[in-house]
Formats: sequence, C-alpha cells, structure tokens
Amino acid sequence: MDMKSRFQLLDRKIAEALQGGGAERIASQHGKGKLTARERIHLLLDEGSFQETGQLVTHRSTNFGLDKQHFLGDGVVTGYGTINGRTVFVFSQDFTVLGGSLAEAHAEKICKVMDLAMQNGAPVIGLNDSGGARIQEGVVSLGGYADIFHRNVMASGVVPQISAIMGPCAGGAVYSPALTDFVLMVEHTSYMFVTGPNVVKTVTHETVSSEELGGASTHASKSGVAHFTAPDEFDAIDQLRRLVGYMPNNCEERPPMLPYEPGNELRPELDAILPENPNQPYDIRQVMNAVIDPDSSMEVHADYARNMVIGFARVAGEVVGCVANQPAVLAGVLDIDASLKAARFVRFCDAFNIPLLVFVDVPGFLPGTEQEWRGIINHGAKLLYAFSEATVPRISVITRKAYGGAYDVMNSKHIGCDINFAWPAAEIAVMGAKGAAEIIFRNEIKNAKDPEATLTAKEGEYKERFANPYEAAARGYIDEVIHPHDTRRKVIEALRMLRNKARTLPRKKHGNIPL
Repeated sequence: MDMKSRFQLLDRKIAEALQGGGAERIASQHGKGKLTARERIHLLLDEGSFQETGQLVTHRSTNFGLDKQHFLGDGVVTGYGTINGRTVFVFSQDFTVLGGSLAEAHAEKICKVMDLAMQNGAPVIGLNDSGGARIQEGVVSLGGYADIFHRNVMASGVVPQISAIMGPCAGGAVYSPALTDFVLMVEHTSYMFVTGPNVVKTVTHETVSSEELGGASTHASKSGVAHFTAPDEFDAIDQLRRLVGYMPNNCEERPPMLPYEPGNELRPELDAILPENPNQPYDIRQVMNAVIDPDSSMEVHADYARNMVIGFARVAGEVVGCVANQPAVLAGVLDIDASLKAARFVRFCDAFNIPLLVFVDVPGFLPGTEQEWRGIINHGAKLLYAFSEATVPRISVITRKAYGGAYDVMNSKHIGCDINFAWPAAEIAVMGAKGAAEIIFRNEIKNAKDPEATLTAKEGEYKERFANPYEAAARGYIDEVIHPHDTRRKVIEALRMLRNKARTLPRKKHGNIPL
C-alpha cells in the first residue's frame, strides 16, 4: 500500500467514526429531541478545542452476533478540550451505537480519560446516554462499571467531577453519577433508576412511568439525586459551562478570580428586610443577593429541601459557597433533607478551596416522629461534621434566629467558623422565649392569678435577657454585631483577611462521618 492509500484509509476510518451509528440512528436521536454525542461535545467545549482519544477503538467480543456489529469508538466519544480556556476532560456516550451500552472497550476509554484527568489535575465531565450494560459481553460489562466507580472514588476531592444525564441511566450505571460531585438532568428525555418500572411492577405491584420513577423533576425535588435540571440539552450544556467557572481545576488550586472594581459596598435595603414580627417569613435570597456580586449566583438543589438554600456566588470577584436557612419555607428549620443537602455542598467547597459564607436564621430542628425515626440525629450530625471538618475560610451572618443545637450546627464559632457576624435583631438562645419561659417559670405561671399575663411578662423578661446577640458577643461567640446595611462591606473585608488562612486537620487516615 502506497502512502497516498494509507492516508485515504485513515480518512475513511475517521469519517466512519464520525458517523456513529449511522444517519438513520442519528435521525432517530434527533427525533427524540436529543443531540448526538459529538454535537454535545461541540457545544460544551470552546470552538475547535476538542482533542479526541480512542476514536478508532472497537470491541473485541464475538458473542451473540457482536462480531458483525463493529463501530469505531465503541459507543463513547472521549477526549479533552477547554471551557473558557481551561482544560477539561470529557466522555460522551453515543446512544446511536449499540444503545450507548457499556462494555469492556467502552469502559476502558472512559477510564483512560479519568486517569488523564487525575494525572493532569483537571475536571471530568461525563455526558451519560446509555442503555446500560452490554449484556452480550456478560460480566466484562460489570467489571467495566466497577473500574469506573473505583476511579470516581479515587478522583473524589482531587478533581471536580460532573455528570450530565442526557438520556437513560439505569441499573449499575447510576452509581457513577451518584459518586460525582454534581448531577444535571434534562427534563423529559432523561431518567435514572436502579430498577425500572417493569421490575417495580413485578416486585411491588406498583404501576409507575419512567418519568415518575426517575425523571428529572423527581430527582430534583424528591430524592435530591439531581442538583440541576434543564428544559433542553442546549440549556443543560450552558449550565455545565457556567458551573465549571466556579471551580478550580483541582484540589491544589483556588477557584478563578474575576476582576473587581471596589465601589459603594453599603446596602441600605438590608436595614428594612426583616419583618417587625420575628415569626413572619422573608426570603433569605434577598439578603444573599444584596451581599454577593450582582448576577453572580448559581443555586444548587433549588427544588430540594427548600428550607435550605445553597449555591455558588462571587463576592468582590472571589468565588464563595453560600449556605443559608430559608425562613420562607418551614420557617428555615433544619430537617433530614436540608442537613444532607448542605453537608454535601459544604464538603465539596472544602475539598476545592471555596470559602463558605453562611446566613443563619434557624429556629431549631424539625420535631416529630417521622424525623426521629428516619434518623435526624445521624443526618443532622452530618452537617455538624461537615462544617467542623472544613478548613476553608468560613464566615457566618446571623440575621435573626439561632436557637438550640441548630445554632451550634450552623457554622458557629465553636465548630471552627473564623468570623461570626450578627445583626442587631439576632436572637441567640437555647430556645424561643415563650417555650423557655414556660419551662423556667412553670410554677410561678401555674400559681399566678392570671397565668396568661404572667407568661407574657416572663416571656418578655427572657427575651430581654437572651433574645439578642449581645450575650453571645460578650463571650466572644460573635465577633461583631453589625448594621445590616454594612454586611457586604464586612464580608468583603473578612474574605480578604482570610485569603491566606492555613489550618490543617489532625493526622489520620480519614474520619468516620456518621453515614
């Protein structure tokens, strides 16, 4: 074969690889409102930056007619490129090739990309669209999944890992996304479940659709498996590009700073944000938006455990992770789901050098048999553990209530917060004034001529003594009581002071978080 023929052979193979499963299957993919694997990568990465690896890989199986079904690339497109000039590694499963099913060669390609990401300290983004294990290859497929899972665990906390679910993701395939840092799902065209509707019906006699069982809205609002949802794949890819912008390349780096021009940092609207009645709700997002840079936020888990608000933002150009009780939902109480939601986010921020900015307005933990029987003790302790373990700069702003054990858990000075601010209306106490008065002055109230009037008087007495920030400030638990309008300026100065914070944990293999 002469050199020209060799070049022509290469060109034919490249053209074949680019066709995926062929024009008919690509048309079918588009007909479902889905992009192809290569179209997704083209939109995700900077123009012209994608460098493909493993383009000519094929499977090696001859079982059940596979010897007659060879596709270059074996159902997954892998490689690297840039997002806004920063290197990322990516794999994109191709549903047009054998349903995107995973087997030996397919898994090897993904593993190679993950190994490169670890060796070079860059994020990994997986675009999942697969019918599951390629059953014709038997246990080899299961081994391929396990190889990926193991790498997910090894990469955890070393490089950011993001999973986008762009189609089916079922059975063992769901565990790789679950092990990554963030999961994004596309509405109506993606789903995740361990066992599908047919198995559910056989075993439990429940009739449920794929969408109800494991669709984007289900996982975004009920299970918490999905951190983000998107109405279509174009929006999903825009969200992925934006999300990467808040993260460093790896655990040894800091998130990218944006240029910032100092200006008037006072926010007078914050002085009027709290209702006169301390039992009235307000939206904590209004407080957060006044403190962070304009239009800089990206909320995480927006539809799950809405009594807690978490997300990324910037303050004076610096990335921060925001955690806040939401008084507008369940009065901002801590419950199982809110604790889990915040704990995982805190641990991500700590792993990747993202300072934590915490807004506290919490009346306590949610009472009730359902919470106790489901393990609020252990689950609440996860949030306590996550904050206590975090060594990144940590700032808290108590806007109103901080009662009982929830005061301790929400990034208090006692568990390692660096700078604790409180507004003048803050109520830092063991419990609410009425409940405290009923306990402390029980006999006095019981024996009074007018028990109701006595309770009101004693409630006022307790509130005067404890329902304020000054007792805590006197003991150094609060570093400064500040005017609300000055919050942004104070946070900026605190972040600047903490930029070179150095704190290490005691030497150990790892702790034993109460899972």
